[in-house]
Amino acid sequence: MEPLVHVRDLKVRFVSRDSTVHAVNGVDFDLAPRETLCILGESGSGKSVTLRSLMRLNPPRLTKMTGTVRVGGHDLVTTSERSLADIRGSVVSMIFQEPMTALDPVFTIGMQIRETIRRHETISREDAERRALELLELVQIPSAKRRLAAYPHELSGGLRQRAMIAIALSCRPKLLLADEPTTALDATVQIQILLLLRKLQQDMGMGVIFVTHDLGVAAEIADRVAVMYAGRFIEEGPVSALMRDPLHPYAQGLLGATVHGGVRGKRLTTIPGAPPNLAQVPTGCAFAPRCAYVEPACLAAVPAARSPIPGRAARCIRVPDHAVSTAA
Repeated sequence: MEPLVHVRDLKVRFVSRDSTVHAVNGVDFDLAPRETLCILGESGSGKSVTLRSLMRLNPPRLTKMTGTVRVGGHDLVTTSERSLADIRGSVVSMIFQEPMTALDPVFTIGMQIRETIRRHETISREDAERRALELLELVQIPSAKRRLAAYPHELSGGLRQRAMIAIALSCRPKLLLADEPTTALDATVQIQILLLLRKLQQDMGMGVIFVTHDLGVAAEIADRVAVMYAGRFIEEGPVSALMRDPLHPYAQGLLGATVHGGVRGKRLTTIPGAPPNLAQVPTGCAFAPRCAYVEPACLAAVPAARSPIPGRAARCIRVPDHAVSTAA
């Protein structure tokens, strides 16, 4: 059976007169229906660019995108803009990072949901209004009928995020993309949104790709985790296995720098240095300048993805190579 999402050798460049930024440098992954993949990494690692590539939302005049990207059987690299407009919302939908800038400030929440539904379905205004109310109730917005007539600025941050989730789910997409949707929320609201997304995914049978830099969020929502650095997935695996025993030195550093109850009174591990400039991608392992285990071989070429056990993979020459993948 074909996976819901099939990505091979995805590369994204942002080209201007002054420079070329190599934002994504050969990403491969599949996503099954009902599965949740969480992409972890520092700011600037290529997480959001990868996510936006699945809807071809990066700036078209500046973006050069190559590789294979198939979502729900649709080839998103070669499809026309007209076809993309039909795919966005109905096949794949997105929850953006900041709802106050993603929602239109001059239209009510109800109108924004209704227009999304009527763009993709032949449905009357009354039926669309009824569906919009059902969606607000689904995402647990109190006084849902009254909120339909509210403008975004009249809602709290948590309610705006729930309204954006309602818009994203309005046409029952097969794939839901979530770009750090809980970053601007306080801890109590954050966990409510995460539990809500998990429940909605199970109820609606969606695949979910969730981008975050928060390991706690990944542990709460993910089935599988991909750690991203300098535009590449440098480690992948089931969330419990990766959190318990990370293979790549960068993933080990991320876990070591995370605050939790077990580190009370102890000094946190830090990762020295800074991420590389993606306008000048290094020849070998991009993490080598920050790595405590660097060897001359690390600087010669990008390490291949090594799989010591089924379901785990990491791009590091220190990982046992019982089964070396063909990914470069």
